[in-house]
Amino acid sequence: MKRPLRAIAAAGLLAAGSLVAVALGGTASADTQICEQFGSTVIQNRYVVQNNRWGTTAQQCINVTSTGFEITTQNGSNPTNGAPTAYPSVFFGCHYTNCSPGTNLPIQVSQISSATSSITYKYVSGAIYNASYDIWLDPTPKKDGVNQMEIMIWLNRQGSIQPIGSPVGTTTLVGRTWEVWRGSNGSNNVISYVAPSPITSMNFSVLDFINDVKNRGAITNSWYLTSIQAGFEPWQGGAGLGVTSFSASVNGGGSTTPPTTPPPTGSGCAVKYTPNSWNNGFTADVTITNRGSNTINGWNLTYNLPSGQQVTNAWNATVTQSGSAVSARNVSFNGSIAPGGTANFGYQGTLSGAYSSPTSFSLNGVACSRV
Repeated sequence: MKRPLRAIAAAGLLAAGSLVAVALGGTASADTQICEQFGSTVIQNRYVVQNNRWGTTAQQCINVTSTGFEITTQNGSNPTNGAPTAYPSVFFGCHYTNCSPGTNLPIQVSQISSATSSITYKYVSGAIYNASYDIWLDPTPKKDGVNQMEIMIWLNRQGSIQPIGSPVGTTTLVGRTWEVWRGSNGSNNVISYVAPSPITSMNFSVLDFINDVKNRGAITNSWYLTSIQAGFEPWQGGAGLGVTSFSASVNGGGSTTPPTTPPPTGSGCAVKYTPNSWNNGFTADVTITNRGSNTINGWNLTYNLPSGQQVTNAWNATVTQSGSAVSARNVSFNGSIAPGGTANFGYQGTLSGAYSSPTSFSLNGVACSRV
């Protein structure tokens, strides 16, 4: 399934969202009904609740309480192989220039010492939806427009809907097992964590998911956390769905110094290649470390893939393949690698036959060691 970034509804998004937010104003002290397409209000003088009906012209209304919201009207109905109708949600941080009061986001990942959140959902039967917790990141401290990385945590999935991309395996985080999906919606990369059964409440470390995405090579410590959000993506129905409580706290004070690696004799670069394969496909997370004494400005990593492997899509690099030969070039935001620093990228591919990894790599024509 491929869908546009939620909250993009042609060119009218920013104007409509900003005007409604100003019109509503202040903090909701009593229950507030929002039916405006991109209407929003503030609760607890800390979080923003938004209607965010971006995928349908049919009416949607939410009732905002002091601790969350409930969908009261949802007349949209979209096919399950397409985009949802909306993403009514509560968030901390910045979303399309709408920032929650007093937020310290965006904040660089390397500067985060802790990031915690708790959430409680109210579910209903008969609707097609997911209960989704979103974590947004970007290479820049972005407060508007499209962020480049979306982490989705699916706490409940009802109906024949699925995350963006393809499944790439499972992982255990915050004491639970999750099915992991990876792909792109055309505007940003997405990694989704799908719970095998509905979760009504969760108190967890947001950093656990950010670090897992970082370990998959999708982001680095230099990226910025811009917002964390909890809500619903309804396809059909959804009246009665609600977020009954939400909290989030992000603390600074983390390390701002990137990890360094002592340069080994005879090698100015090192490559860590981490694959994950299944019967007819694979993904690879690649980390390049500069073990030289000079900054690398612009890089091209070359190597050969074993027979039967074909790259289909990539993130954080421009990856091309001719026969077995692969070339991975930096993109605009990660072309510079300081001494001791790293650059990360990854890709997905098809697989025919038994899986094996590449055996040698060269960076800008110089052979690298494997780690």
